[in-house]
Amino acid sequence: MTDHKFSRAVLRWFDQHGRKHLPWQENITPYRVWLSEIMLQQTQVTTVIPYFERFTARFPDVYTLAAGPVDEVLHLWTGLGYYARARNLHACAKQVVEQHQGEFPSSVQALNELPGIGRSTAGAIASIAFAQRAPILDGNVKRVLARYYAVPGWPGTTSVANELWAHAERNTPKQRCADYTQAMMDLGATVCTRSRPTCEQCPLNSGCLAYAQGEVSAYPGKKPKKEKPVKTVQFLMLRNPEGEILLRQRPATGIWGGLWSFPELALDACALSYTEQHYGPVAEKWEWDSYRHTFSHYHLDISPVLVQLSRTPTIIAEGPPSVWRPPDKPGRLGLAAPVKRLLAQLQSEPLEA
Repeated sequence: MTDHKFSRAVLRWFDQHGRKHLPWQENITPYRVWLSEIMLQQTQVTTVIPYFERFTARFPDVYTLAAGPVDEVLHLWTGLGYYARARNLHACAKQVVEQHQGEFPSSVQALNELPGIGRSTAGAIASIAFAQRAPILDGNVKRVLARYYAVPGWPGTTSVANELWAHAERNTPKQRCADYTQAMMDLGATVCTRSRPTCEQCPLNSGCLAYAQGEVSAYPGKKPKKEKPVKTVQFLMLRNPEGEILLRQRPATGIWGGLWSFPELALDACALSYTEQHYGPVAEKWEWDSYRHTFSHYHLDISPVLVQLSRTPTIIAEGPPSVWRPPDKPGRLGLAAPVKRLLAQLQSEPLEA
């Protein structure tokens, strides 16, 4: 199948089967396209839709987002994961307002220079929002091209990625580039899926080498397995006599950067001694069952410790930003998923236990 036939087949399929009524496909603006593309990174469409709708209701344009507090941005992002995306989102909005007078640049190169926007995301924004010919290579497109051309190896390696980019560049048409970009993402998400692809329904099956070889599951190559290390931590859930829980803001960089969490201790540290030294007398302490939270690159085994304080201490001003909040009303703060889970569990805990 020639490059022209490839794109024509994809567009014909899109006209019949493509998704055309997603929230970000209505009232298309560069801001809405950018926001959706950032949210859709490593996240499924069904998960993103309610987040996108809540986010745009609060921040309808780049000006309101740039002026908004980062805590509220993180709060609206809670549950989507990969929180660096939210921090970069806020930083990007400020840069667009301050350096581009609130207008997103239209070129791939200029978009690529903004925080949180890589080559593929820049291409998606340029093609969908500005109708420019720009190839993309997100996870869905990598899978389609790796199977169609039987490209061996893991796409995370430079040589494989370069080969896939060359195919993406060659196949991207000059006309209907926005539809083609959406079509390739849809094709990978709904037909050429990671497991159980419906190859019989694929518009490209007549030229797909992996399909012809009966080796669709072999492409793309899998990431070499590496045993994830395990880290441990105690979450110190300090509760004052009013039933409020202490939350502290984490540093801006690193895991859960800028989110609000509990004080943390090493697993072998004495929670009772630490609390009495830093927060005052303890009425009682309970150790909850530990559980595992998994990141992309390691496991975190969390041991929650609930400590009932005899009185509400004064927070030291030079420490991390801290607040006392009822577990059922933490406010518009960005919370890490394990923290949100434990706060929900705390709501069912009576004050004395």
